[in-house]
Amino acid sequence: QLQASGGGLVQAGDSLRLSCAASGVTFRAYTVAWFRQAPGKEREFVAAMKNYNSNGNYADSVKGRFAISRDNAKNTVDLQLNSLKPDDTAVYYCAADRQVISSSMKRAQAYAYWGQGTEVTVSS
Repeated sequence: QLQASGGGLVQAGDSLRLSCAASGVTFRAYTVAWFRQAPGKEREFVAAMKNYNSNGNYADSVKGRFAISRDNAKNTVDLQLNSLKPDDTAVYYCAADRQVISSSMKRAQAYAYWGQGTEVTVSS
C-alpha cells in the first residue's frame, strides 16, 4: 500500500515536497515513480528511480526543477518540487513495482501499485 502526502496550494516559484510512504512491501526491491494528472488530461510521467540506481529519471518538463529521492530504510520516496509553475498543477501519484524494465519506466502501465494521489495547485 502506498500513501502520498504533501500537496497544497502555492504560488508560482514556490517549492513543495511530496512524500510517499509504503507499507507491506520490501521497498528496496521496487522501482518507484511519480506521475501526475491535470484536469482533462491523461496521466503523465514525472520522475522515477530504479531499485538499484540512485539516479533519477525525469520528464523533460520537470528536469532541473524536480528531484526524486528514496529512503529504503523508511520505505519512503519523496519528490522535491522547486520553481513551480501553473502548468505543474495536477494530482500527483506515487507508484511502485518490482519488475519495471528501463524502457517501460515512463509508462503508467508498468506499475502495479499506486498511491491515492495528492493535489498540487500552483497559482500565477
